[in-house]
Parts: sequence; C-alpha cells; structure tokens
Amino acid sequence: MDLAFVESPVQLLNVLEWAHAPALAAIPAQPGPGTARTAAGRTGDLTVVVLSPTDPMSRGQLRRMAELARDEGVTVRWQEARGGADAVVRTVRALGPVLRRAERIVIGDPFSRYVQLLLALVGTRRLTVVDDGTATMEFVAQLTRGERLVRWHRRGRRGPRELLLAPVSAAARRRLTPSRCRAVELFTAMPVEEVPDGITVTPNRFRWTRSRFGPPLLTRGADLVGTSLVETGVVDLDRYLDAVASLAGEHGATRYFAHRRERADKLHRLAAATGLEIVRPDLPLELIARRGPVGRTVLSFPSTVVHTLPLALAGTGVTVAVCDIAPEWLKDTASPRAQGFLAGVTGTARHVRRLSAPV
Repeated sequence: MDLAFVESPVQLLNVLEWAHAPALAAIPAQPGPGTARTAAGRTGDLTVVVLSPTDPMSRGQLRRMAELARDEGVTVRWQEARGGADAVVRTVRALGPVLRRAERIVIGDPFSRYVQLLLALVGTRRLTVVDDGTATMEFVAQLTRGERLVRWHRRGRRGPRELLLAPVSAAARRRLTPSRCRAVELFTAMPVEEVPDGITVTPNRFRWTRSRFGPPLLTRGADLVGTSLVETGVVDLDRYLDAVASLAGEHGATRYFAHRRERADKLHRLAAATGLEIVRPDLPLELIARRGPVGRTVLSFPSTVVHTLPLALAGTGVTVAVCDIAPEWLKDTASPRAQGFLAGVTGTARHVRRLSAPV
C-alpha cells in the first residue's frame, strides 16, 4: 500500500499527478530498492491522509481536491490533526495501523514538523516527495549541502520550539536521505540542478490535469495571480499594492486570483485601489486555469505557478509572464536569502515572459 500525507491542495494535486504518471523515466543517480513502478493500479492501492489545516480557504480547496481524488479511485482519509498536543497524539495513534502497512510513503512538505514527526515513526524502504511549490527547490539544495531543513523565508535564529523539535527534524532528514536500504524519489515540476546521490527524479508534466480538464476558453484580457509574500513577511504591503496596480494597468488585467493565504483586509484594499475582480479559487490554480475561462496572458510574481502553469496550459495559447521582485520591496525583517531565492525562482522558469519590476 502507498500512503500519502498532504496538508495543502497543491500537495494533493501533485499526489494525483504522481499516481497517474507513467513508469519511472528518470534520472536515477544510484539504483535503489523498489524504484520501479508502473502507472497501472497505483490509484487503487493509494491512501491519502489529509492532515487538515485550520484556515478555511485551504480546508475548502482540500475538500474539493478530496472529491476529485475519490473519483479517481483513491482512498482519502480526513484527519483533524490540529488543535494542540492532544490532537497530535490522537492522530499518531489513529494512523498507527496504516503506517505499519505502508510499503511507500508519499509526502508533499518535508519542512512540515507534522510530517517530520510521522517520518520519524516509520521504517519504510520507499519514500516519494512531491511538490509543495518552490520550497522543493530549497529542500533539494539543503539536502545536497547536508544542512538542516529550514524554509527559505525564515530567519536564521532558532527559537525554543525549533530547538525542542531538532531531534525529530534530524531523524526525518535521515529518512529523506537515500541509502542501500531506502529508495527516495522526487516527483517535481520544479527545476532541480544538483540532486543528492541516490535520489531518483521523475518530472511532473501535469498529464493528469491536461487529460481531465480543458482546453480552456481564452478571454481577451489578462489575469493576475496573487502571492502570499506579504503574509510571510517578505514583501512590504504598500509596495505590493502599488506593483499590482501598475501591472494591472499596463497589461489590462481584470481579475486577481488570490492566494489561499492572502488576508481579507489586504484583498479589500487591493480591490479598492485597482478595481480588479478578486477571485477566491476553490481548486489549485493549475486546475482553475485549465478549466477556464482564462486570460490570454497570466501575470505572476515569482511563485510556483511560473513553473507549473506553462506545463498545465501547454498548447492552449496562454502566455505566462513573471514580474521580478525589486530589492526595495523587501521588508527589513525579510530573510537574507529572500532576494536570491526569488531571483532563482524567476531565472529558472521556462516558457515564460520576463517582466521588469514596475518603477
């Protein structure tokens, strides 16, 4: 049995893509046990455990993605995993039987403390990591360098919680490192240049998304994709609002697809300042865009979609354009790695049009 843990709609989408991908065509740096797999029968032998988040937008999108997964023959188990230490203990106890039966573990966020805890409890010989956005690029880089796993937008200082969980994080990192008795696969749409020896890289081409949805009807205007860089403390709010207004005016954008983590008060300000129609998608943007209607141009700041939308919308005539983040937009409290990481996200994107940051 394959057992997947997901905490976001994008993770669940990419688990579905993995389950429908063809047999490994990959870049195996070193053969490991159990690397071969076939497309047939993976959905019927797959159980997805949704470690439900608390924010309503994520929960709503996950509910919709769970419906799609069940339609594909996947067993989906909804787990109310948040709410303090008691919830964690209940979740671990409830998942004990399926953890013991799992032949492969599939995860979407190796930085998640919850997932790290679960990984520390299993001894499975096969592990697959699917995308949870651009963080995959940082995960591969940190694993290659032998560093501890830290999200790119976090500052370097370690608080009491991080110190307490350090043994769990270290154990999970060992689980994520391939060895003679453990095969590790990375299923990704992100560009990965340096990969640790022994990890098999399988490209995600969004074949399932393209086979199930679209092609979309194209509108004459442009659509703009929102980002949570303000919410994560990286970009200044006023600078962001000015940049959105400038882009919308220059390219004739009429709709703004909000990121599920964007705050309501920020979106109200944005709508009042720009006149954009705010759209709260009920599914990941790759599916929304593929279903349509969608603008002939999709504008984005550095984010996952500059890598995934060109794949999902291949052959539709949609142009994806990415706008750089100017250094002066960054907050003083932003991580020192922020500018370099965001530039890397933009610079490695393929099949997109590059736009300079608005002055």
